[in-house]
Amino acid sequence: MKQTLVIGSTVIDVILRVPQLPLRGGDINITSMEYRLGGCAYNIHKTLRRFDIPALLCSPAGTGLYGRMVRERLAAEGIAPLVNLEEENGCCYCLVEPDGERSFLSLHGAEYLFSRSWMEGLDYSCVDSIFICGIEVEDPTGSEIVDFVLEHPEPVLYFAPGPRIARIAPDRMERLLNRRPVLHLNETEARSYAGVLAGGAEPGVERAAEILAERTGNTVVITLGKRGCYYRAGGGAAGAGYVPGFPASIRDTVGAGDVHCGAFMASRKQGNSPRAACETANRTAAAALSS
Repeated sequence: MKQTLVIGSTVIDVILRVPQLPLRGGDINITSMEYRLGGCAYNIHKTLRRFDIPALLCSPAGTGLYGRMVRERLAAEGIAPLVNLEEENGCCYCLVEPDGERSFLSLHGAEYLFSRSWMEGLDYSCVDSIFICGIEVEDPTGSEIVDFVLEHPEPVLYFAPGPRIARIAPDRMERLLNRRPVLHLNETEARSYAGVLAGGAEPGVERAAEILAERTGNTVVITLGKRGCYYRAGGGAAGAGYVPGFPASIRDTVGAGDVHCGAFMASRKQGNSPRAACETANRTAAAALSS
């Protein structure tokens, strides 16, 4: 089986469990704090490895406390950063409420700096798919990622635009959509962006998937929380429909979307249909939410 190239950030998530989100001028006590290795690319890579899918993590690491923590924790898993930079790493503060919902406060640093020159020496005869995330694409060096994936049109491209989809430069989104990616989004992201593409009000889930699939000519997966997900196949595959979720005792939702996307990718790499891959992704994400 060929490799999946996973391009993006590896960060330290600072998990802060709070009784409620702070109000302006407020003063609340957190109930616990922990440091966790995260970031979209790392989470995808970790999920693929759990399914025994060969994957290469293309993540930079920098200096400072968080850069050192990233390198040490990756090394403990037998992984090395793609490149070490002199700039300091940032981090992501994850405020987790009692019901598991999370809100992010992100400080971007070296982990969001990219150059396509770093990846020129890789053997692409061994690569059949690429993952990228919208957070990295949005940042100043995101154009380097876009240029890179356009220079390598053969691998299947998986693209998770993320909650900041509206902040990605329109020209970058246009170029990426022309690359015919498999899109993985949540309901809010899919409906809002489909409305932009259609030039009207936000459509429902099914119509949003149709609009996005027509634009990319490829499969679209829309996550729906505890309701599971909706998919619309493309790129020569057939089928569309809702795939129910699995019960979960939610501890926190940090990285749940990444796990869902990674499990979907893994199942597709194993030769399963889009619907079967959605079932696997729903089951895997539910397990991750409960762990």
